Amino acid sequence: MTGLIVAAPASGAGKTTVTLALLRLLSREGIAVRGAKSGPDYIDPRFHEAACGAPCLNLDAWAMPPNRLRSLAAGDGLLIVEGAMGLFDGAPPDGKGAVADLARLLHLPVVLVVDAGRMAGSVAALVAGFTHHDPAVPITGIILNNVGSDRHESMLRRALAPLNLPVLAALHRAPDLSLPSRHLGLVQAAERADLDVFLDRAADALATTLDRAALLTLARPLPVATRQTRLAPPAQVIALARDRAFAFCYPHILDDWRAQGAEVKVFSPLADDPVPRADFIYLPGGYPELHAARLAQNSCFKASLRKAAQQTQIYGECGGYMTLGEGLIDADGVRHEMLGLLPLETSFATRKLHLGYRDLTPLRGPFTAPFKAHEFHYATTLRADGPALFSAKDAEGMALPDMGLSLGRVSGSFAHIIDPAG
Repeated sequence: MTGLIVAAPASGAGKTTVTLALLRLLSREGIAVRGAKSGPDYIDPRFHEAACGAPCLNLDAWAMPPNRLRSLAAGDGLLIVEGAMGLFDGAPPDGKGAVADLARLLHLPVVLVVDAGRMAGSVAALVAGFTHHDPAVPITGIILNNVGSDRHESMLRRALAPLNLPVLAALHRAPDLSLPSRHLGLVQAAERADLDVFLDRAADALATTLDRAALLTLARPLPVATRQTRLAPPAQVIALARDRAFAFCYPHILDDWRAQGAEVKVFSPLADDPVPRADFIYLPGGYPELHAARLAQNSCFKASLRKAAQQTQIYGECGGYMTLGEGLIDADGVRHEMLGLLPLETSFATRKLHLGYRDLTPLRGPFTAPFKAHEFHYATTLRADGPALFSAKDAEGMALPDMGLSLGRVSGSFAHIIDPAG
């Protein structure tokens, strides 16, 4: 039960590729290793799982209390936590939720991934600044990425030598190790037919340069949690939509529900599955906008959900919320008929980014306690008529317009619930 954090000065330095290469390489060599992701990210954890075969959870230092983080981090083998954004980048006003918060709370060392593609001697000033910025966030090793040549690598290593920090690896520039993205992040792991080939290629590239012994020596014991905070299940039997259109569901929430005796039944709207008999139906977020035409034609799914709405609580988050509406306009401007269970019209024809942490207080609907949550989408709301589901505040405590809709037994919003508040 040891761990370390892979972080970077900024987004785009190659943290995900380096983390995946580490997970695949170490697991391939028989080392018990597992991944975790800092912050509210649904996509990268599925890549972690594919790389090493172990479940990956989110560790969110803004939304989760310290003991929750310690409980989720606990487990066998080496835990490699992939950071988000830059090491000290968190929510306003004080940067809470940054990767640095996890380093402090879990007492874990940081391996800094530096994109060295456009620098030489300046790498030392950059690394020195990060190393001395906060003594409670120990940077104990460097991985250089996007190195241009052997000569470039030598220049970088000479510049870093006076800092007495181990350069654990130097990955040379490799365009074939880039990961394709779309508007909410990476193309999902389940959509990559060549994923294993990519993971092995990344591991092979790292294997030629990684100082394994030095890396493993850096890992530190994980702290022990004294208690576990869990999210109460909304019902005894829960039907969960899960496929490529509805993939954004936090594993820790499902684990919480099952640990408290709830049964989770999975179905696929894309496969036109009927909704299973349940006391609560959950449509999580994902990419319904990419599959809107197919969803609009899936009559079995739509009819069974409309029938279920007469007697069963239905809740949708982000993509699930849009699917519960009357219509969804895709990026090409084509309107697709959705379920019509909420008076809601949404559009991707004109995109606008909505991003940030949210404090939610239920106004009505299936929930009674407040939540910590996150909002991240590009959809535009054209019409939303009816009573709202939540009152909301941003990370700075500023009041936002009420969120979502709640009508009869059907409710939803663009916010993704992460954990109970308080």
